[in-house]
Amino acid sequence: MTEPDIDLRFAYDGNADMRNFRVYQVIENAPERLEVYRFHHPTAGYITPTTTFKRKNLAVLRWDITGRIEWPTTTSGTVWFGVDEVPIKDLRKIKNGTSQSRRFKVSGNEYKWKVAANGQDLFCVDSKDKHVAVWTAQEMSLKIAPRCATILERIVITCFLNLWFKQLGRW
Repeated sequence: MTEPDIDLRFAYDGNADMRNFRVYQVIENAPERLEVYRFHHPTAGYITPTTTFKRKNLAVLRWDITGRIEWPTTTSGTVWFGVDEVPIKDLRKIKNGTSQSRRFKVSGNEYKWKVAANGQDLFCVDSKDKHVAVWTAQEMSLKIAPRCATILERIVITCFLNLWFKQLGRW
């Protein structure tokens, strides 16, 4: 029997800025969704606005700050995964000028996000062109292959970044 995908749902806080949202995990046969990530972006007034993201530590039921995104502009910045610093451009690399995919690397392995045929959904594949994640816009759902649990945070963040740039018209 194969393990089910990790099923995550994004929920926006109703704020005009989509950088404020929560991520819930849908667990089969569970009565409620489990909140696993919180993203907070401040309102105006900061020199370099920073989106912080927290992950729920299920062992002690506490929220831990796991990273941040510093935005000197709305289209550039740096993502901090703990102590690892990665420019946003390195999480959305373009192979050539006509490329319709955005690439990123984790632990030496390359992955790429592509826009689905319907123009709304996204999917992520590994270097062997095997699906690792699928974003469904209508359900605001991100389904991740269980084999990618160790890079879950990178997939969540790169999905969010691609959604951000897509809504800005800068795919």
